Amino acid sequence: MTKLSNTIVLVHGAWMTAASWDNFRKPLEAAGYTVHAPTWPFLAGRSAADLRANPPAGLGSLKAGEIADHIGKFIETLPEKPIIIGHSMGGLVTQLLLDRGYGVAGVLLDPGPVAGIIADPISLLAALPVLTRWNAWNRTYTLSKAQFDAKFANTAPAALREEAYEKYMVPTSGRVFAQAATGLGIAIDVKKRTQPLLVTAAEFDKTVAPALSRKIYRKHKKAPARTDYVEFPGLSHFLMTEPGHEKVAAYIIEWLESL
Repeated sequence: MTKLSNTIVLVHGAWMTAASWDNFRKPLEAAGYTVHAPTWPFLAGRSAADLRANPPAGLGSLKAGEIADHIGKFIETLPEKPIIIGHSMGGLVTQLLLDRGYGVAGVLLDPGPVAGIIADPISLLAALPVLTRWNAWNRTYTLSKAQFDAKFANTAPAALREEAYEKYMVPTSGRVFAQAATGLGIAIDVKKRTQPLLVTAAEFDKTVAPALSRKIYRKHKKAPARTDYVEFPGLSHFLMTEPGHEKVAAYIIEWLESL
């Protein structure tokens, strides 16, 4: 079967580095895809521990549109338009990229919302620590280990949570969370989308609850292009790395082959 594209671009989310895709990319590569995982601005070339200790100047006010600009420039260097898979706030960025015409298809793994979508109580509660600080939209925020365990990777084994926090956890942009809460600078026109789209949720996600993923799916159903939804049982927001990520990747591969 001819692939829609042989290239996949993975867009990581808030608090994560591109290395958080290391487990997830393996089955995609085994299925014959060339997989790229570019990093957000300000994060390249430094360890997670160093970034936590010394958050980069400018990261706190980094806008979602600027992340999309950065990833878009990378995509322009590729030999073909890719499939774009974004996790969490990387899913928000993926929606912006598809709206700009990048990519031949998109997958939103438990994504952040674009303009016009009001978060459900569980997702809003997870974002409140970022949003309720003075000058929050210009400051970085790093999840504590306790927050990571309780809200981000709550179904992952304890040993994996320990390892992942040290390897992947970095400060993130307060501005992106302010945009997700207000809708400012993240509007898209879903009615012009022509690329197929898959929206996912994880049963025990306490960062982007299934209710929020369903709202995003309903918004995208207004597009003329194919739009699908799936909820993965037993998993948390960390579904691209924790045990069970293989089933998530397998579902996406099967979905792509159905296009």
